[in-house]
Amino acid sequence: MAMDRTKAGASIEIKQQKRPDLVAEEIKRLITEKDLKPGDRLPREVELQQMFSVSKSTIREALKSLEVQGLIKVTTGPSGGGTIVEVPLDRTLQLLQNYLFFKDVTIDDIYTVRQLLEPELAAGAVPHLTEQDFVALDANIACCDGAGSVHGDKDIVRKRQEDVNFHDILAAANPNPFLRFSCELINEMIRQLIEFRNDTPQAEHERFGQANVRIHKAIVKAARDRDAQKVRELMVVHMTEAPRYVKRMKGKLRGRLILDSEIRRRMKIEPAAGS
Repeated sequence: MAMDRTKAGASIEIKQQKRPDLVAEEIKRLITEKDLKPGDRLPREVELQQMFSVSKSTIREALKSLEVQGLIKVTTGPSGGGTIVEVPLDRTLQLLQNYLFFKDVTIDDIYTVRQLLEPELAAGAVPHLTEQDFVALDANIACCDGAGSVHGDKDIVRKRQEDVNFHDILAAANPNPFLRFSCELINEMIRQLIEFRNDTPQAEHERFGQANVRIHKAIVKAARDRDAQKVRELMVVHMTEAPRYVKRMKGKLRGRLILDSEIRRRMKIEPAAGS
């Protein structure tokens, strides 16, 4: 039996990586070893050719692969080459959604994770919130306030997105990069993948919006008082109430793949003037 298994194993062909893929891996190793940061440039194409003893087409294919992964931006011309960029959150979401597309993920699943992470994210942000952050949080709440100010589907969508932006402002102040990334990724999923049925009464949207405004105001007040524990407790309540509203409004996750045309670089959150 052992001999048969050995013979069977010997007949299995090990798939070799293509040369551009191998070069892309070496360039990743180069980025790591040189500790390159966003904005730093890779060696020029001709230098990379000499470094790895490969053709121009192989280098360009390797660079294109890294660009698709979101690690570099490629420019052409005599001095062309790759510049290190920070991987966009939307690109990460796209890859994650490619995986989740084949899984049975529900709104309850998403909010179960939010209930665990968001309270710690918000509490951890409290000591680091600046006056500029509070201006941004207040402007966000003002944008969402006013039960009678919703006119049409676009305004409804904008207000729901602003509700999520509130959490991004808190995330930006939290010094834990992995926790921040995890919460921002979930927020982006909510923005892009949760949709509400067209026949959902406007009154339901208004109730949800006002509930968010009330809890957001309470969170900001506690944060101004530098009461991290109170912020944590309020966020637990918020993350428990929110999915109930979403389900009552017949919200659902769109089971779809995110297109390249939908990928956008996220702008750093700034205080909204007059919004």
